[in-house]
Amino acid sequence: MATKKIIIDCDPGVDDAIAIMLALSASEELELLGITTVAGNVALDHTTRNALGICNLLGRSDVGVYAGCSRPLMRTTGHRSIMHGAEGLGGVVLDTSGTPRDAHAIDFIIDTVMANPGQVTLCPIGPLTNVAMAIVKEPRLAANIDQIVFMGGAAFRPGNTTPAAEFNIYVDPHSAHIVATAGAPLVMFGLDVTNTVVATPGRLKTLQQLDNDAGRQAVAMISAYAKGDPCLHDPCVIAWLLRPELFTGIEAFLEIDSSPGINQGRTVACVGERHLAGTEPNCWIITGADCDGIFALLSDKFNKLT
Repeated sequence: MATKKIIIDCDPGVDDAIAIMLALSASEELELLGITTVAGNVALDHTTRNALGICNLLGRSDVGVYAGCSRPLMRTTGHRSIMHGAEGLGGVVLDTSGTPRDAHAIDFIIDTVMANPGQVTLCPIGPLTNVAMAIVKEPRLAANIDQIVFMGGAAFRPGNTTPAAEFNIYVDPHSAHIVATAGAPLVMFGLDVTNTVVATPGRLKTLQQLDNDAGRQAVAMISAYAKGDPCLHDPCVIAWLLRPELFTGIEAFLEIDSSPGINQGRTVACVGERHLAGTEPNCWIITGADCDGIFALLSDKFNKLT
């Protein structure tokens, strides 16, 4: 099977960590070209260390980690999450030795995509600051991206940070607006689907049978995180790349409200003919998932880790 080239742009974060682990456990299907980090769930220094720690846990220090933006586009500081613990991994302590690569995340994204035109899928599972800045810096970038498969937003349900906005979009709505309007093919994993992918006791019990250190660390992170948020949001992006048949969705024209006020960060999806009013859809919005199938995929892939 041919491998798909991907870059994971993330703010680890427990569910980001599980997404990275899933990608690294599927090296026959996915070629992880690098991991770029952004401030989000926790500050940039923590997200970068956590990404290094996950790579070390899986013995993949060969995968480059590239530190990116430490703040949103239009704000001096960003919103933080309390769900992941003080340092982001639910209290799990990993070996975070090593250093990020010299290149800035923005430049790594640009250089990698432009060197592989039409072949790289960007997988942003945190705030979209790095991706937006790369698009602004290199105007040709959007036309050379295979697709952007992102976790963020809430098209048909309330947000989880404000009544209107999901966390990743709320942290940097201006960057989300740039990405949504750039013209690259979009696939959105919002709360519409990710809030259904729940780490129930039964599903956790299956993962608890993993007999390797990486699997046990994954279960420890998920178990701590599930006390505040039992949903595995970010791994859905990687699961879709591996097993698209586990998901269903709908075409829509996606817009991001970046204006000040109570609706800032809202993702507006136009799906009906009247609402589209002749506008072509720009996004495939995932709305359904085979949740047991996703956890079976996690169990199968993680069982092969050491």
